[in-house]
Amino acid sequence: MPSARAVDVRSTRIDARGMDRDLRILVVEPDPERVLGIINALTDAGWSDVKALARISGLNRTVKEFVPDIVLIDLTNPDRDTLEHISDATESSKRPVALFVDHTDEDLTQAALNAGVSAYVVDGLKMERIKSVLETAIARFKVMRQMQSELDAAKQALEDRKTIDRAKGILMRQRDMSEDEAYSLLRKTAMDQNRKVIDVAQALVTAADLLS
Repeated sequence: MPSARAVDVRSTRIDARGMDRDLRILVVEPDPERVLGIINALTDAGWSDVKALARISGLNRTVKEFVPDIVLIDLTNPDRDTLEHISDATESSKRPVALFVDHTDEDLTQAALNAGVSAYVVDGLKMERIKSVLETAIARFKVMRQMQSELDAAKQALEDRKTIDRAKGILMRQRDMSEDEAYSLLRKTAMDQNRKVIDVAQALVTAADLLS
């Protein structure tokens, strides 16, 4: 199968500015003639670092070896096994996936989105649409990644607040302090030890759990 030059995969090719010209693209397509057509269309759009894969079953392994920035999958009728392969490949790598299908239904569409597909295009892959579809997939991927990052940060902030509240409660009981005094002690200890308040609070909670 055709593949193009190797590049430094440590560089960031999907950034806040949008689509970089140096994207590494993995194409999953069983038909050799369509593979050539897709690669030519990608080259015309400005992307030449492309690798082709004939079988979806090899997706996870190839993703780990090739480390693409985006995966383009062209299949006539995807099934649950296909979506499972996609989910496995995107779960650890967190990269956009554009899936082109000829036919679908509501359940399969939702399952594809749940599997990590960034762009789900019905009515097959049209060569003239590759550029716009990949741009859409990357844009949606960035939005979803930002939303997930914000959600993770909010969850962590909530957990940190619970830990700090527990640490304050321990100090209030052990030293007969007010809540404000307990927090001031946590903050002073953190400053004296050049640590974060949450780290001091976690250490205190852990110690209290061990002694309980």
